[in-house]
Amino acid sequence: MGNRANDEGTDVEIYRKPLTDTVHADTPTGAPEQLLALLDQLGFVRNTVRPAGSSGPTYVWHEAPAHLGEEEKKQLASRAVPALLMAGYVVHIPDYLFDPVAYRSAAAQISAQRAAPATPAPAPAKPVPSRARGSRHAG
Repeated sequence: MGNRANDEGTDVEIYRKPLTDTVHADTPTGAPEQLLALLDQLGFVRNTVRPAGSSGPTYVWHEAPAHLGEEEKKQLASRAVPALLMAGYVVHIPDYLFDPVAYRSAAAQISAQRAAPATPAPAPAKPVPSRARGSRHAG
């Protein structure tokens, strides 16, 4: 059982499974958990098939949720691309799944989040001045 990311040498290969409306996001065998978790966060559903015996690779792939319509799956796939690219991954998505409006919207959202100033940490509490104690000298 191979996958397109292995075959194409990409980190994420997004495509529609032939003769279905299932949108896949394949990652290479042994992909890092960080990449898999990012796909989870982006709205894809993780699937795993473990070998029956004690040897052999575990196959992991992601799919767009089945309850989404065709346009929603296309938008989900296109919105995922900017986040994956910004994280440094090599991604391929075919033209038939690419929604330029969804892509630009996601890219603008990422850009705005990066440009927004971080919430400043609260200033440390100022010490309450203690009463100055003068020394009295008997003279």
